[in-house]
Amino acid sequence: MIKLENVDVYGWLAAIRGARNPMNSWNQSDTSYGTGEDTADIGPRDLRLLRNLANAGPDHGKYLRMITVTLDITAPLYWWKEFDSYKVGTVANSCSTMHKIHSRDLTPEDFSIDHNEVPGWLDYTIRILISCRAEYLETGDKKWWYSMIQILPTSYNQRRTVLLNYQVLRSMYHARRHHKLDEWREFCEWIKTLPYSDLITGGEPEDEV
Repeated sequence: MIKLENVDVYGWLAAIRGARNPMNSWNQSDTSYGTGEDTADIGPRDLRLLRNLANAGPDHGKYLRMITVTLDITAPLYWWKEFDSYKVGTVANSCSTMHKIHSRDLTPEDFSIDHNEVPGWLDYTIRILISCRAEYLETGDKKWWYSMIQILPTSYNQRRTVLLNYQVLRSMYHARRHHKLDEWREFCEWIKTLPYSDLITGGEPEDEV
């Protein structure tokens, strides 16, 4: 299970200026803006340039780092372990497992178990976690809190507010779009819904303007 919500995309004005800096071609820009750069309607000349630079590789397409994406992601810990391999171009503030694992009793809805074929294991695990929580709240003994942390399965869903950019999303998309985890394939399908997503997914170069 993966949930992607509260998406914001911004930085288009700076990205287009940066893309045109090498050739001093700012006067050829044909992008129009609404009330702010977040409502940019990229013109065909600018779009051709952005596509060509993106497809020419990360050095030419470094303007992609200026197109910023923020969103909330809820996903299981086993997915987050792979997401965390992307260290450059990402920032994340997560709900704290360490501080909040004992704040309430866990339920099956707190876990991604859509592909689990082992009956009863989650109910059993939740009963143990609830018992450890009760002992910790009653005694304050840290060993029961530690037990919860160590028993918690990687199917536990964690929510994080994440900052990304189009370049790191391009790397993720091309590395993970055929991944065996459903969560990665769903994430890559979500990438396609972003504005001008072909700058991430790739396309045929056009005559540069």
